[in-house]
Amino acid sequence: MPESCSAQRVAVDSIETVRLADPAHAIEVSICPSVGNIAYDLRVRNQPILMSPPSLGAWKQKPSQAGIPFLAPWANRLDSDGYWANGKRYNLNPGVVDIRRDPNGQPIHGLLLFTSAWHVDRLHADEHSAEAVSSLEFWRHPEWMAQFPFAHTIRMTHRLYGGTLEVRTAIENHSDQPMPLVIGFHPWYQIPGVHRDQWKIHLPVREHYTLSEKFTPTGETKPFDLPDPTPLAGRDLDDVFGGVDHAQEFSLEAEGRKVSVRYGEKFPIAVVYAPSKRDVVCFEPMTGVTNGFNLAHAGIFKGLESVPPGATWTESFWIRPSGF
Repeated sequence: MPESCSAQRVAVDSIETVRLADPAHAIEVSICPSVGNIAYDLRVRNQPILMSPPSLGAWKQKPSQAGIPFLAPWANRLDSDGYWANGKRYNLNPGVVDIRRDPNGQPIHGLLLFTSAWHVDRLHADEHSAEAVSSLEFWRHPEWMAQFPFAHTIRMTHRLYGGTLEVRTAIENHSDQPMPLVIGFHPWYQIPGVHRDQWKIHLPVREHYTLSEKFTPTGETKPFDLPDPTPLAGRDLDDVFGGVDHAQEFSLEAEGRKVSVRYGEKFPIAVVYAPSKRDVVCFEPMTGVTNGFNLAHAGIFKGLESVPPGATWTESFWIRPSGF
């Protein structure tokens, strides 16, 4: 009889970690609630398919991008220290909290990247699945509300089942106004032991957004025109795509091994980051384009999502490794 799945709290470098395991498919995922609730390690037959920190202890002392970080309350860049929501201009307050900035000085990746404010609410495992449910009460933090004054609670579920990791996010809007939603994830995928020049990717998208010199969309788009599959040899990507085909999967493949990613329908935008000098590919599920708040106000981006007062927005994406 196959061994049941498991969901446990374990200590790694004296840091509480949640570990989910699916022995039937030889998959294990580790999540660090006190560092952004990031799923920082995902292994298939002990082969890491995420870029992980070399040491959890050192990573907590000096966090950096790894695993599957969550980007909120804005994903990627804003073009200024402010944004539009419901016809009003809100300014960031950098004196209240440190704002991460890109090389051009633009606010980037929101406020929650490495926060320790997550709480593990529930662990569950049975014969077929293992899951961890965590929550973050954004509204309890004045320093965050001073930047983004929409009271809300985030619940995130990591669930292993059938050889797949599902990452599900639920956002409940407690405020009395619609809460604009431009959030996303920044997963760092890899094929271990194989140089990126041998990697190929498949992107199920229809549109390619034209970007400014500061990597924010101009509003212009063109049809997707990369080869399918797209070889990464000699290619550097940091691009925004629209028209995601939710019936298909993004994929990274090399030497018969494959990482497939499917987006739920409320993730219509994909940022794809594949730096030529690193063996990593990021298929980033997004609810809106980079700088979506401001582009929506300007009438350039028509697809801005929002959460009505008192309502809850929920969506998932799925990661399925094969051939390992």
